[in-house]
Amino acid sequence: MHDVTRRSALRSAIAVALAPTLGSLILPGSAPTASAAVSWTAKWVWAPSSSANQWVAFRRSFTLGSAPSTAVTRIAADSKYWLWVNGTLVVFEGGLKRGPNRTDTYYDEIDLAPYLTSGTNTVALLVRYFGKQGFSHSSSGKGGLLFQSDITTGSTVTRLVSDTGWKHTVHPGYSNNTSGTQVNFRLPESNVYYDARNAAAMADWQSPGFDDSAWSAPTDFGAAGAAPWNGLVERPIPQFRYSGLKTYTNDASLPSAGQGSTAISATLPSDIQVTPYLKVDAPAGAVIGIQTDHYDDGRGLVGIDQTTIFNVRATYVCAGGVQEFEALGWMSGTAVRYTIPAGVTIVDLKYRESGYDTDFAGSFTSSDPFFDTVWTKAARTMYVNMRDNYMDCPTRERAQWWGDVVNQLKEGFYTFDTNSHALGKKAISQLAAWQKDSGALYSPMPSTIWTAELPHQMLASVWSFWTFHLYTGDTSTVTGAYPAVKKYLDLWSLGSDGLVVHRAGDWDWQDWGSNIDTRVLDNCWYYLALDTAAKLADLSGNTDDVAGWQARRTSIKANFDALLWNSTKNEYRSPGYTGDTDDRANALAVVAGLAAAGHYPAITDVLRAHLNASPYMEFYVLEALYLMGAATVAEERMRNRFAAQVTDPACHTLWEVWVKSEGTDNHAWNGGPLYALSAYAAGVRPTKAGWETYEVVPQTGTLTKINAVAPTVEGDIRVGITRDGTQVTLTLTSPDGTTARVGVPTYGGLQPVVKANGTTVFTGGSSTGSVNGLSHDGKDSSYIYFKVQPGTWTFTATGTGRLDDLALSRPVTSNNSLENSNWGRSRLTDGRLTGVSGARGYTSNEFTSADVAANPVWVEIDLGADTGLDAVRLFPRTDTPAAGGGTAGFPVDFTIQTRPDE
Repeated sequence: MHDVTRRSALRSAIAVALAPTLGSLILPGSAPTASAAVSWTAKWVWAPSSSANQWVAFRRSFTLGSAPSTAVTRIAADSKYWLWVNGTLVVFEGGLKRGPNRTDTYYDEIDLAPYLTSGTNTVALLVRYFGKQGFSHSSSGKGGLLFQSDITTGSTVTRLVSDTGWKHTVHPGYSNNTSGTQVNFRLPESNVYYDARNAAAMADWQSPGFDDSAWSAPTDFGAAGAAPWNGLVERPIPQFRYSGLKTYTNDASLPSAGQGSTAISATLPSDIQVTPYLKVDAPAGAVIGIQTDHYDDGRGLVGIDQTTIFNVRATYVCAGGVQEFEALGWMSGTAVRYTIPAGVTIVDLKYRESGYDTDFAGSFTSSDPFFDTVWTKAARTMYVNMRDNYMDCPTRERAQWWGDVVNQLKEGFYTFDTNSHALGKKAISQLAAWQKDSGALYSPMPSTIWTAELPHQMLASVWSFWTFHLYTGDTSTVTGAYPAVKKYLDLWSLGSDGLVVHRAGDWDWQDWGSNIDTRVLDNCWYYLALDTAAKLADLSGNTDDVAGWQARRTSIKANFDALLWNSTKNEYRSPGYTGDTDDRANALAVVAGLAAAGHYPAITDVLRAHLNASPYMEFYVLEALYLMGAATVAEERMRNRFAAQVTDPACHTLWEVWVKSEGTDNHAWNGGPLYALSAYAAGVRPTKAGWETYEVVPQTGTLTKINAVAPTVEGDIRVGITRDGTQVTLTLTSPDGTTARVGVPTYGGLQPVVKANGTTVFTGGSSTGSVNGLSHDGKDSSYIYFKVQPGTWTFTATGTGRLDDLALSRPVTSNNSLENSNWGRSRLTDGRLTGVSGARGYTSNEFTSADVAANPVWVEIDLGADTGLDAVRLFPRTDTPAAGGGTAGFPVDFTIQTRPDE
């Protein structure tokens, strides 16, 4: 019931009533194909002609002898619609951006029975035709509405269909105004321009009593299946959830009158998708502008034409008197900016939130607020980038770039309830359905104005299909995509050296930034994609293909180290590559399973020292560190790379690139810490499809407490880890239908004793005792393993290794220390790993030269007694700006010495 309450909070009562229907839309299936099961008799109708950004209103009244038991209704539109039944808003922004495949159109299915009554009923629809192509929409070239409802009353079924018996009018309030800045070419949406002076005749047009006698019959453009809309594919994702009108967080301080050219900033609770609302008392002709603070998000990205970054804004031209308006083209941001002329009285400013229908069901909290914050910001970034499709950003592009989607899928499995899986299913099905005749895959799509293949992103996408299967248990979606996988991977070849022959595709892009070792990445990505291909071939019954895929993997594995491991530099570096060591390439070699375990210490050093990856590829750097067991290094790297984003109080999301001003504020690919913390720090990962079996093997690093929830198709998995001195407590709530392998960490303890639910199950180096539903499953130097059946488990391990900060609050001396209200010797050991006002850390005084060898700076920490040390860790203050820009320096050369008490 708690989950239902949370979900209802973001919906109106209308949408709550539709919840059973929404859930039924998440169906397994292969690549989207036109529906053959529905018997269509409805006609495509529209105004006599179509134009860009056209808004058309439709009405139809009919009589029922009694209230129906069901009214299964199917609606298709190019491009979006809003539906009222008997004056009640039932669907808010129905329809999906067009393009289940290259030719066809999506349709929605809903049950309207709860809104129909005995007697006269009226359905009203406002349909918006984009009339533009984009990176996420394939326009048919013609506006259209198709409506069919099978209404059951007793034993009678009445079919209501769109035809020339309906009434329609091109809405006179809306127009396609092309003055001022326009929406960039990547978005099919246009700005919203509404002149209320022209819309007096449309007052309450959705209500049953409205007189539509002046409206005309629409034009019949053909039956279902007619061009240009062609076949019809059922919507694979839920209808969007939406709230009632909400109050801005700074409502109490908003002005009561327009401020002229000074924008009124109405703040939102987070970075969310909204349709802004206003109610004003204004003279006729007063012009109000509406946009968010993210209207030109991404302006600073290198390589982007700065005139092509604007997203959606709205303009409202007032009629005289008190009036209200909601800008139905959704926007996103952290504040809505209203530009309202002086002399206009503001009665109310509000907003409606809408978005993908899923709950934040996963969570991660720990003993360190830094990691909690980065996880939360990543989760918010994920959600604001979900709607018709996974998006790279909700502003500049709204596009389904598959490099981003690969990361989003992994993050989403730890963030949202299972409703979110439908968006991944849709993405996979679309990618396969939009494959070129040549076999090339490309994204973003659905799009006819972008058709460029980015080979590395496409290999990553193929690899992720198995991840989707593993987390969802959905077989039909991924096996349905196997023919596309086979056709694409066959475009690649191996050279005489046994490694991958580079394919440039249409855009030879591996990552933002420089120092990219492409050849190493080529082999890693193809090796990963081949693994998925072999598994999908077996799963889909194409077993004859398996040996061929495995042979290619064997060739790459056999030759990878011999040709790409540089034993002089102790790193992966392809011959002829002269740039700085590529952290991405070395990390991906680990993720792919190509790097030998003997190379792990050297690769860990590489990932400590080299910071070339963009936030996109940082995802794999963090995963590699955890795969190598270097949890503390992963934490250090997260602190370093994400410090500015975590401490940014104005941003609820994570950035496109490392410098905020050089990209969007909310980019989907930048969520690596969320996945790393849930999957590796908490240690929760599936090992068989659909979480039939899974593992809990936490890598806590410096964290002394972790609590995490992983939402799965079998139910929520809840994990807690607490480390206190030489004792570890691990709790697990495991859902029905699963078997978990739990690794109880020993942290190097020599004689650990483990209890499960109060019974000793391991002591003296071996298993003991008996607990129903639990069996011992081995041990290694770091963990003692158990297999457990569903239920609630508490493991307590004593005699484990300690995790103590021996330097905490110990006295510090130094020959050179800046001492003021923020900096000082004592702040070196205050336990803070992120600088705050009044506690920035330790720094020397400023030097005019970087070389201080003649008079080295030293600091000494008195631990108080002779003590054994596991490690000495220094944390650079990279979150603190240095004089002249950049970040505070960190020593290039230093020596760490210890000595006993004298």
